[in-house]
Amino acid sequence: MIISASRRTDIPAFYADWFMKRVREGYFYRVNPFNNNQVSGFSLKPEDVDAICFWTKNPRPLMQHLDELDELGLKYYFQFTLNPYGKTFEPHVPSLQERIETFLELAGRIGSERVVWRYDPVILSSATPVSWHLEQAEEIAGQLQDATRRLVFSFYDFYGKEQGRLNAALAGTGISLADITAPQCKSDLDHVATGFKAISDRHGLQIFSCSEDVDLNAFGIEHGACIDGDLIRQLFAADSSDKKDKNQRQACGCVESVDMGIYNTCHFKCAYCYANFNEGMIKSNYLKHFPDSPALLGRHEGQIEIRTSLHKKKKCDDCQQSSFSYEEA
Repeated sequence: MIISASRRTDIPAFYADWFMKRVREGYFYRVNPFNNNQVSGFSLKPEDVDAICFWTKNPRPLMQHLDELDELGLKYYFQFTLNPYGKTFEPHVPSLQERIETFLELAGRIGSERVVWRYDPVILSSATPVSWHLEQAEEIAGQLQDATRRLVFSFYDFYGKEQGRLNAALAGTGISLADITAPQCKSDLDHVATGFKAISDRHGLQIFSCSEDVDLNAFGIEHGACIDGDLIRQLFAADSSDKKDKNQRQACGCVESVDMGIYNTCHFKCAYCYANFNEGMIKSNYLKHFPDSPALLGRHEGQIEIRTSLHKKKKCDDCQQSSFSYEEA
């Protein structure tokens, strides 16, 4: 079983203490993001977990616990999103230089092959044209020399609530957006793809796209995966699943995993983020987080079966508490 921590929120940055308590107790509860009354239990015991994929923009709060994770025998790697955007797009992340230093320290501790650099998403705008992205990516790649082996990127998707949030964040700034995947922007897309491939080649990086419908094979860029079964087998010699995660978009190459997170709980509040779409929910959800609860939000009282894989279950005799209490306001 592969654990995703998490597509839906930044667990290393904001919920490291909760995560470690779940690891020590050996299980957690996952709440169905579309039905709060559906709660499932999953094991976090090393013998049941093939690997943990951490998604983060700041793993610093979790890094103090890495020795304990190693001692427990848990296997893990990081998808580290390292973008050069300023406060307009990423209002609450640490400075770029601070994050680069954290990246270097993390890679020094666990190895460059276990820290994947995500430049995600590529947002084309009047403030962030193609030339800017290529300059920034080259500069970051130079600073990350030998600290990572993979560059993964995606283009900003012009659909859904996140587009409205980004437009609202840019209101009054004079910054205009462009859809780099639109036919009229094909030369910009080609320029980015060519430039990113050249940067990755100069710095000895494998390069992959993430959840992209557009085919970049002509540029030497393959479709990639974040929950990557091949990578997990290479890193940990794990007998992990190679089944595609049916809960993700068609273009997503990730294999099946169990996600620990919940939407509208990340306090970075990046303007482009699909996992945060309601400012009021983020605030109210903060009050529903209890570090001692098996679920990221709310409490659950009563016995629940704990799965040791995506299919196997066993009774949890330690979960004797009354009914699940969690509402999205």
